[in-house]
Amino acid sequence: MRLDVRPIVRAGQTPNGVRRLGFVTGGDVSGDRLQGRVVGGADWQTLRPDGSLCLDVRLAIETGEGSIVTMSYRGLRRGPAQVIERLEGGGEVDPASYYFRIAPLFETSSAPLAWLNGVIGIGVGHRTAEGPVYVVHEVL
Repeated sequence: MRLDVRPIVRAGQTPNGVRRLGFVTGGDVSGDRLQGRVVGGADWQTLRPDGSLCLDVRLAIETGEGSIVTMSYRGLRRGPAQVIERLEGGGEVDPASYYFRIAPLFETSSAPLAWLNGVIGIGVGHRTAEGPVYVVHEVL
């Protein structure tokens, strides 16, 4: 899954850390059992005092058949300060140099995709200048 995200909006310091908002304007999903385009969503991020970034994301995916699949996930991105600084500046870094994981859940009314309603996923991410890219796997 690849996401297109507008520039991050900083909402400011909260009791839990610095709140940031990422508005997802598009993207695509291409897998063996699910393909589609991301039609929108949002990422409510919390930048913690230790430099870790907590993600709380909701997305809508439209399949080629016109079905809507919602995807929600919590995630965590952390790493050495110099690596995260480069990522935040839009630079590309080796994905192995930082930790970026998500745990998605799905929901759909589509009968052929109903199997998604019973799936917990785990995803490994990396950040490009355009936005995040994830490889998501079903936990069996």
